[in-house]
Amino acid sequence: MAAIKALERISPKWVRNAGAGAASYDEGVTNPQGNYEQASLAAVTAFNAGIQVRRAGNAKWQRGAKTKGVVRFAPGVAAAEPDYTAGFAPYHAAIQAVQLPVRGPRRSPQNLQRVSAITTALGARKEALLRGGRS
Repeated sequence: MAAIKALERISPKWVRNAGAGAASYDEGVTNPQGNYEQASLAAVTAFNAGIQVRRAGNAKWQRGAKTKGVVRFAPGVAAAEPDYTAGFAPYHAAIQAVQLPVRGPRRSPQNLQRVSAITTALGARKEALLRGGRS
């Protein structure tokens, strides 16, 4: 059986650590990789030309995201804890059920078998969930 912390310990830690990301959120809004307005306008046809992005523009999006998003980030993460717990629970159970091969010496190729066991279990769980199953 693979060692993994209890779900009751993982979820609060996720809230604590993810909630601390408000500064990173702010930095991402301040320095986005791309232009929000241009990307949205490029997608207008996919949204039946109903998007009113040009009227708002990049500056309005950025101002709203910074003034509202940053202060709402940590409370939003905290509010999402039950969803995170429910969403991660099947994967937590899958990891917990894995019988890991014996650990080899550092950098031993046999240690990749341990990684493969976890990857296989998580992939199987995801496929089962996508098909509507619980196992």
